[in-house]
Amino acid sequence: MVNLNGKKLSIISTLSLIGSSILIGVSLLFPWWELFLYAPQYPEGLDIIVYTNKLRGKLDIINTLNHYIGMSDFSEKSFPELSYLIYLIAGLAILTLIVAILRKKSFLYMLIGIFVIGGIIGVFDLYHWLHTFGTDLDPKAPLRIKPFVPPVIGKNRFANFTTYSYLGKGAYLIIVAFLLTLIPLWKDRKQ
Repeated sequence: MVNLNGKKLSIISTLSLIGSSILIGVSLLFPWWELFLYAPQYPEGLDIIVYTNKLRGKLDIINTLNHYIGMSDFSEKSFPELSYLIYLIAGLAILTLIVAILRKKSFLYMLIGIFVIGGIIGVFDLYHWLHTFGTDLDPKAPLRIKPFVPPVIGKNRFANFTTYSYLGKGAYLIIVAFLLTLIPLWKDRKQ
């Protein structure tokens, strides 16, 4: 078995981790997830744009429509994660920079584990909210529709709406940042 605790990362690996840290920080400036809804009466579409700390889009119109089908309102108060997610992601950027400075493989493995676990939790949390909003409909609503769950990524149809959900630029930056943390595994594999 190789002793990983004493092994230092190469300069290229260190630079890769510094780049990862920068991308994580920059990701906070962009949306992480987006949902667009199209219907004949809304040909320009309606959108929900999710950042790490806020929601944007045509929320007022969407919430008015949601009232008719018994869906809860979308607001920043509806998602407690938005009050602390930005700090977790900023912490990940700082942790990545610390791992780059310390240059230890053992810390790199810990960082990769945090990325993987955080990604799984993030996708599960997003699915949980999509499921909750789409299936927990008020039975006393003026219009009754079949419960639905928009996909985390992809196309869906309910009532006369077609929805498209996809990752935002911030999520893509995080994916690239994660790939940059994997470069040291390949680059320093023989150390």
